[in-house]
Amino acid sequence: MTEGVFNVLFLCTGNSARSILAECAMNRVGGRRFRAFSAGSHPTGKVHPLALELLGEMRYETSALRSKSWDEFARADSVPLAFVFTVCDRAAGELCPLWPGQPMTAHWGVADPAAFTGSAEEHRRLFRRVYLEFENRIRIFASLPLKSLSGLSLQKKLDEIGKATLSSAENEAGSPVSTK
Repeated sequence: MTEGVFNVLFLCTGNSARSILAECAMNRVGGRRFRAFSAGSHPTGKVHPLALELLGEMRYETSALRSKSWDEFARADSVPLAFVFTVCDRAAGELCPLWPGQPMTAHWGVADPAAFTGSAEEHRRLFRRVYLEFENRIRIFASLPLKSLSGLSLQKKLDEIGKATLSSAENEAGSPVSTK
């Protein structure tokens, strides 16, 4: 891989919560090396209110966030993608479009906070946990020496990052952890 700005797409089914959170985390953590986008195979058409609430609390600009179809990124004239990460099981099992430029892909699945049923406080905590899980994975990813890794080595690392989790203590503190 050559150095420059790497475009990253996070995919989910509804593009209302997980992929939106990952997009925001990558755009913040990735600095000038990465530019993130999100999309869904069957977008809901709206961003989940708790995702917007959490991102607002974290001082993200949310006015441009929207739920959109992955078709926007599968066209020949779309932004060239370097990486595509599926973040939910349903999108991981679906037949994805052929992405122009053949980006590297991996599955970084997490629990779906939009489908959670429980108290309002538990729901907020789950959204925060999902965000922190993505932020942790993205920190690991952004620290990789992309220029010096072979395609196979990089693919292995991307797959390992998708298995990184937060321990309960780190989950509460929001500290990043590494892969096992």
